[in-house]
Amino acid sequence: MLRDIIDGIREDWKGDWLSLILAVGILFMFSQGWVSPVFGYSTEQPAWAGAIIRNIYYPVYLCAFVLLFLSWRQVLSGLMRTPILVALIVMCAASYLWSVDPSATMRRFVAFAMTCLAGYVIAARFSWTKLIEVVAIAYLILIAGSFIMAILFPDKGRMTTLFVGAWRGVFAEKNNLGAVMDVGFLACVAAAIHVPRRRWLWAAAAAGAAFLVLMSTSKTSLLALILGTGAMSFIWLSRRGPILGIVLTWLAVCVLMALGTFIVLMPEKLFLLLGKDATLTGRTNIWEGIDFVMQKQPLTGYGYGVVWSTEGEWTPLRWITEVAGFRAYHAHSCWYEVWLATGYIGLTIWACLFAETWLKAFYRTYRGDGGYFALPFITIYSLMSLTESIAIGWNDIRWCLIVIMVVKLALPGDGPKARLLSDTPEMKYRKLYS
Repeated sequence: MLRDIIDGIREDWKGDWLSLILAVGILFMFSQGWVSPVFGYSTEQPAWAGAIIRNIYYPVYLCAFVLLFLSWRQVLSGLMRTPILVALIVMCAASYLWSVDPSATMRRFVAFAMTCLAGYVIAARFSWTKLIEVVAIAYLILIAGSFIMAILFPDKGRMTTLFVGAWRGVFAEKNNLGAVMDVGFLACVAAAIHVPRRRWLWAAAAAGAAFLVLMSTSKTSLLALILGTGAMSFIWLSRRGPILGIVLTWLAVCVLMALGTFIVLMPEKLFLLLGKDATLTGRTNIWEGIDFVMQKQPLTGYGYGVVWSTEGEWTPLRWITEVAGFRAYHAHSCWYEVWLATGYIGLTIWACLFAETWLKAFYRTYRGDGGYFALPFITIYSLMSLTESIAIGWNDIRWCLIVIMVVKLALPGDGPKARLLSDTPEMKYRKLYS
């Protein structure tokens, strides 16, 4: 069986080895699953480590430029088809003009732009089937590494304080492991569906990711896993026939409306389900602080990537800390994070991009190859976005994947595979005489 898997990989990826290695390497580096095993399991890295980590990303950007050279026409097409995403990127760059720390905004925007470029080139380079397997391979490395660290090096791969014994794998904190493995589970299941010749490999990897979610003891990640599985089941059943698809779509809309009503009218019940108190472990205090400081600059915010690192007597961070009662390091909500950095203008652009991605992913439920990953991914991303800062991030796999989804959903057909097929003599003959 192992030999068959190896032979199948050689056959499927013949001629694309360079692109495969570069894309997997980029996603793995953006996952930051290498940071804790190399620099230590601490939520606060020393200054010297931070400097080394920043320099390590420059070769990653170079890999993105190599992929850009290999697929620049498709990337250009992706840019023209994603005006909302481009507008959000431009808004982050424009925030330099009113940033509380312009130099830091510029540095972090460069890293942000490179992360977006990586998303564009990976989406443009591969067909849906190959793209899903690229993502699955990157997460397979994280799955294997997390098992190794948790089993062979339990003093590092498991929590030693607070939630003692909970698995954290290659990450500094158990919730990070759970959130990453949610996406890993979806990617591996999607790969098992789209690449049947390696179905058993990806099914086993998906089982491993689900096991890691359970061992992380993260209730939020467990709920996200259930939602992602439900989304995949919805897609599979919807493709059984048009009548069943209509019925399930109607049910899905009703469930989403009921869930939204539940969140608005009874948020304390949701917190209880997630095993958290009514303040979401202090998150609502941070949001109150952000509400306070945003009264001064609600339209434009305070600049991209600088609020949480710019300290001083009259900085936004000082007043957020004053209201919250403690020093926070991010907004713990992608919506508050975008608002704080780019104001209502950027928040409106992000909301439009978010809605567009949802609609296109839902459309893929009924046609095309992307549905088995795009819709489940945006489903669990939506849940995580409520309490985690996972938008407009730099050197971050979650934001890179969002860019990949936005671009891939915007490109016609199945990407390079569809364009190459249209250039074959048979297809040219059909067009000429049809």
